[in-house]
Amino acid sequence: MSNLFNNKFGFNIFPPSFLKGKNFFQNEEEFMSWFESRRRANYFSVDQIPFNLMDKWGFEKRTKNIVHDSGKFFRVEGLRVQTNFGKTKKWDQPIIVQPEIGILGIITKKVSGIRYYLMQLKMEPGNVNIIQLSPTVQATKSNYTQVHKGKLPCYLEYFLDRGKSNFLVDSLQTEQGGRFLRKRNRNMIVEVEEDIQIKDDFCWLTSGQIRKLLTINNFVNMDSRSVLSCAPFVDGDLNKHYEFLRHPERDKVFNYSMDDNFSNELLESMVNDGQNFYSMDQIISWFTELKTKYELHVEHIPLRKVMGWKWSSMEINHKSNRFFSVVAVLVKAGSREVTTWTQPLFKSTSYGLIGFVTKKINNILHFLVQAKVEPGNFDILEMAPTVSCSDYQLRFKSDNKPEFLDIFIDAGPGMVKYDVVQSEEGGRFYHFQNRCIVVEVDESFNRNVPDNYKWMSLGQMMKLVKQGYFNIEARSLLACIGLF
Repeated sequence: MSNLFNNKFGFNIFPPSFLKGKNFFQNEEEFMSWFESRRRANYFSVDQIPFNLMDKWGFEKRTKNIVHDSGKFFRVEGLRVQTNFGKTKKWDQPIIVQPEIGILGIITKKVSGIRYYLMQLKMEPGNVNIIQLSPTVQATKSNYTQVHKGKLPCYLEYFLDRGKSNFLVDSLQTEQGGRFLRKRNRNMIVEVEEDIQIKDDFCWLTSGQIRKLLTINNFVNMDSRSVLSCAPFVDGDLNKHYEFLRHPERDKVFNYSMDDNFSNELLESMVNDGQNFYSMDQIISWFTELKTKYELHVEHIPLRKVMGWKWSSMEINHKSNRFFSVVAVLVKAGSREVTTWTQPLFKSTSYGLIGFVTKKINNILHFLVQAKVEPGNFDILEMAPTVSCSDYQLRFKSDNKPEFLDIFIDAGPGMVKYDVVQSEEGGRFYHFQNRCIVVEVDESFNRNVPDNYKWMSLGQMMKLVKQGYFNIEARSLLACIGLF
């Protein structure tokens, strides 16, 4: 199965520790064989059901909001939105309300100088392929406080007890602002020194192996990508990665092609602060000013009062049949804390697009970052990819086409540096998939852009990610091209 790792959009870039040897636990072929054996060993089924067959979930009598009997987990409510950002100024929509803060955490450990990450094969009901590579712990507060009366997530104690591990990354990061209302999760990477027992659906992988898996469609889930976007800081300053750029053995070990300099350019963009087009102070000032320019007013309304949406026994969807719908599913799972349950999900039947435009400015790669208003944002704006939209093929043909979308649609093969389909979080979203793409444009591309866009180096972006400025779509794509 090694051919799965030969995706032409892979960057072949790995941290210095990986040069010292291969995974002592399992190589690529052994991992894929193990993955397939675990997939076969666990029984999963997900079936869409009528709303009236949901167990412990139902519609509130007065509001028709979808709620759990316990009052925990999450709710589906209505939201009325008004803003002066973008082409659409007013709309109603269903929104997921889940104020509790969950944990997305990865355990890491160094063995003989090589850093490993403890990853989990986890079933989520909304995953297009059921099982994806997940963080060590991926749990809502309702999960790990056992509201569902199920088992505690494995290895949870390493993220709750500072005496058991060294906390390397610990930051609150936001979830999808277009679907969640002000939702955040604790993104964590903790280091252990002791040997720990590895459970059936867990394995140690190097960063190099994870990077290769990120070139396979729908393999590494969004929660993993969110956490890994902060991984370059695990071993200290970003400049430590520069030694790998000059490592004499890199080409020999990884069969690196000098015909493609994009990996070198990424590293230069990460560590070379002296040639940034804008300073960090200028970027923060730009972002602050936009927060005073754009307005976002959101009003909680009963789900039954949401305008522009239609109801049936099986789903709630927009009258245009676009965007998403709300459905109910029956789940049977052999390797979850609870083995059978029902729940609502947001469903999508078309692909979105998440993309960064990049170009050289001052001889350093810069990425075109968008400041974007979404209804569920905590503070009006978040930093986002150049383009981030649902139904991108339909949007491309409409009058409401996002800025710069045509660059990704029309890009020639030499311009495309990464192009892989990745899933959104499968615990709340059913078959949400995005084409994740990075396109490099040449010097002729106009660097003067609308006022809610800014050119940034990769190093600047990574520092802002750690401080919580970037939305989950941007973090997800940065993990795919980042140098963890």
